[in-house]
Amino acid sequence: MNEEAKTPIQVIDRMMHLIDALSAAPEPATLKSLAAATALHPSTAHRILNVMVQSGFADRMEHGTYRLGMRFLELGNIVRSRINVRDIALPYMRELAAATGETVNLSVRQGDEIIYVERTAENRSLMRVVQVIGARAPLHITAAGKLYLAREEPDSVKAYVERSGLKAYTAHSLKSLAALTRELAEVRKQGYAQDQEEAEVGVRCIAAAVWDDAGQMVAGLSVSAPAERQKPAAWTPLIRETAARISRAMGYAGAA
Repeated sequence: MNEEAKTPIQVIDRMMHLIDALSAAPEPATLKSLAAATALHPSTAHRILNVMVQSGFADRMEHGTYRLGMRFLELGNIVRSRINVRDIALPYMRELAAATGETVNLSVRQGDEIIYVERTAENRSLMRVVQVIGARAPLHITAAGKLYLAREEPDSVKAYVERSGLKAYTAHSLKSLAALTRELAEVRKQGYAQDQEEAEVGVRCIAAAVWDDAGQMVAGLSVSAPAERQKPAAWTPLIRETAARISRAMGYAGAA
């Protein structure tokens, strides 16, 4: 079969190989190097690249080199704007709920509070800790809130303390800037956060961060349980791995 008789599917497949080759090239790539990387005849690669240039998917640079076009940036921004962390996280949350038998929460920051935006729980649990979707809580008394505070500079944490007054909800709530600072240092060191009956007596929580493709924390994933049922050693790795899986699904490529 000659080059001109190739089917549209084969042409699309070849274009995808060229896109991969352009993505892998740290600098604008020559036609020769792209043809070699994709095992295409230079004339075939040239024809496909011309179409890509015309549609904005590739840019032709000086000296006949090529790079990915701005059309990919435009489409990437559209995709990113339509990504819903709740929709992406829910299947993973269900798996985590099945593995732990407890309530799994997804929360986001809004000002000095976290808001619970999604939850799921296994029916087999006789007594579940259920955070109502839409409920709010101060950052310093929740595991997810501490994850957000741990990313702040000391001056920002101090300002939060001054605004909030570090209102105590139980005898276990953190009541001073020094105590909160020590707690946040531990959160940064271990890579997860805990609520040790600080929001409600008898309820404990473990949380890990969810990141987006820009490396920003977009949510906290947590498991809440009655204190006597919590299993930190068994659950913490599961929570962290689940949060990492959600992050990867969000496009995050770094090390959480």
